[in-house]
Parts: sequence; structure tokens; C-alpha cells
Amino acid sequence: MTPPLPLPNSRAEIAKIQSERKRLAVEQAKRAPFFKGKLDHIRLDRLDDPDEWRKIPILDKEILRNLSDAEFYEDFCVKPPDGIAEYWRSGGSTGKPLFYPRSYTDIRYLLRSFSRTFSAAGARRGDSAHVSFPLGIHPVGQIYGRCATHEGITVNWAGAGTNTPTLLQLELIARMKPTIFLGMPGFALHLANVAVAQGIDLSQGSVKVVMCSAEPVSEGKRHKIEQLWGARLSDNFGMTEAGMMGAEDGGPGGFRIWTDMYFIEVLHPETFEPVDDGEEGTLVTTALFSNNVTPFLRWNSGDLVVYSEADDGEGPFSVFPRIRHAHRTTGFFKVSGMNVNHADFEDFMFRQQAITDFKCELLTVNDRDQMRVSIEIARGSEAESAASALFERIRNTFEISATIAVLESGTLAREFEASVKTPRFADKRP
Repeated sequence: MTPPLPLPNSRAEIAKIQSERKRLAVEQAKRAPFFKGKLDHIRLDRLDDPDEWRKIPILDKEILRNLSDAEFYEDFCVKPPDGIAEYWRSGGSTGKPLFYPRSYTDIRYLLRSFSRTFSAAGARRGDSAHVSFPLGIHPVGQIYGRCATHEGITVNWAGAGTNTPTLLQLELIARMKPTIFLGMPGFALHLANVAVAQGIDLSQGSVKVVMCSAEPVSEGKRHKIEQLWGARLSDNFGMTEAGMMGAEDGGPGGFRIWTDMYFIEVLHPETFEPVDDGEEGTLVTTALFSNNVTPFLRWNSGDLVVYSEADDGEGPFSVFPRIRHAHRTTGFFKVSGMNVNHADFEDFMFRQQAITDFKCELLTVNDRDQMRVSIEIARGSEAESAASALFERIRNTFEISATIAVLESGTLAREFEASVKTPRFADKRP
């Protein structure tokens, strides 16, 4: 079946779609027991009034993570008339991620949201794609493979390094000669670095476009990827709660956001009042079409962004505004496509009896994102075994392989005392 929603032709067309679908989104949410009594004061005939819309309570990860599995599936989710097609793994805002049910109708729209990124990147029917996103319970890899097929793009479902070893991936790229590479930016750099060590020059190869998502792309990282691959990098932005929300389309300033599919707000992270265009705020999203099971209303993703109307009239996606991601979030880290909630991680760390204090940093090491956890060891505990045990527990709980650094007792106290707020979490990626 042909996916719905062709590109809108005007901002007026987008506003009409938003007006219709916002009301349907609220009506859908009211079907869920979770929202009982929370939306009764909302006037459905006035949702185009920003003041009326902002009466809808903000939904965030802290609220969601307090629900048990049973509460989430029975109270938050709505039973769709066409049934459940599949489950999408959440980004992991807690150590126990949720699995979001998606209806068959949801999937049609979600495929559309991903397919647009191929067009934004300049991909065409007849191109070929090497997909190195993970293939498993996280949706991005398998959805991109399915979208490539729909768009008439030949696809090699390689998966990440855990699916297909790095050297074999390089061999497949050399043999199959794809024109597009899709994967996390860290893995794109990893492949390129291994290629250099093997005497392979990817910049002379077949790949013309590198499509990335799920990790921040700094200008330095972008430049290096483009230099090593001899290809243009096209970054994409999405979240499991909504779908693939937007993409770069060749112009400066960030991601074009599919505002006919997602109603977005950029709000002050503490007051939740609107910020002016060009000012940084937290991104709040309402899915307008992919909400047939999970009615996320005014979902606070924690992403900090800057909004721009970007009404430049250039290209088929100029009808959409842009957001520029600040590459940082409120209350959680995003690394290797996974979200680590600060509160969860702090609680986890202080439950480790062998550890008295810690700090957590995100770094870029050898062009790849890395989490480094610096710890101080309790008296009577053995440092090497404590560090080894912590590594395994972080990997098993948060699905991230962290680097553990053991500090001399008192180091962190001296470092923290110079700060008004204890800086336990720091994103030091460029």
C-alpha cells in the first residue's frame, strides 16, 4: 500500500493538517485510562489557541518510567482497531526500556517519516544502500532497510559490527559498491579508521552519501567522516516515541522537521513557556499520525534545540521549519543511540557498596563516543575487582560499555567543592 502524506505544498496546508490532527490526538489520548481526568478541562474546539493547547499537561520520561509494564500497556496504551503490527524498543531512558506497540496504521505513517529522509539526502530510485544500523529490537535499522526497498533502493542489511564483523562490512562495501551508507556516525568513523589501517581508501569508493542518526554529529566529526568517506553526510533526527521527525536537506541550520506529522513546541526547560525563535529550549512533541496505540501528547523528549522558521523557499522541504539540535539534553545522556537517565544512573551508582563517589563524562575517543565513569573506592574494597564488577553491571543494566577510571580518595570532593552544583554529569564531546 502506498504510504500516505505526500509533501505539503504550503505552510497553510500544514496548519490545516495540524488543526485537524491535534483534535484527533487529544480525543485518542482521552481513550486511555492514564489520561482520565487530565484532559477534561481542555476545549477541543479551541486547540488552535496556543493558550488552550498549553493547558494539556506535559508528559516526560520521569512520568513514564514510574509506570509498571502492566500500567503502561493497560492504562497508557490504546487498543487499535487494526491490531498490533510490531514493538519498538524505547531509547532506554531507564535501565529497563519499554517496548512501544505499533499498529499497522502506525507503521504506514512511520515508514513515510523514514522514507522522506532518503529524499532529503538526495537518494534516488536505483541507488544502493549499505545499512549498518543495528538490526534487532531497536527499530532504526530494520525500518531503514524496509524503506529502502519501498523507495526502489537496493539494500544490503549488514547491521552493526555485532551483526556483521567490520572487515566483512568493508569487503561487502568494496564488492557491492553501495552509493549510500547508513549507520551511527561513530560506526561510520570506526569503519573508516579500520579501512585506513587495512590500506583501503574509502574516499575513492562508491559511497556518495553517508546517512546518520541516533548520535550527535559535531562539525569536527562531520568533517572527518566526509573526508574519510569522500561523501556528503546527511544527518537525521527522530525519537522512538514519535518516529523519524526530520532530516538535513543540504542547507545550513539543522533538521527540517515534518510538522505535518509532528506538532512541535520549543519551550523554556524550567517554566515550559514558549521561547523566541533563535533561543534554545526543550523540544516538546505531539505525534499527529503515529499515535494509534501510544498517545504521546506534549512529550518532553529532553532534547535541547533552537527553532527557526527557515522560510527560504529552496527545495521541496523548504515548507518545513528547522530545528538545530544543541547536542545535549535535560536530565539524560544520549550515547550510541541509548538514553541514560541521570537520576537512574546516580541511583544505580550509589547502590554500589564498593564505590564511595563518582562522576560520569561523555567523551570522543578515537572518533567514537565513550562514557567514562570515574570512581573512588570504599575502604577495604579492592580497586581492580570493583572496577571490573562495575563495568559488567553498567553493561548489563544500561547496555553501554563504559570506561572505568579509579581515582584517589578525596579527588572528587576537591573537584566538586569549587562548583555551586555538583557536576557529576558532563558531556565533553566536541
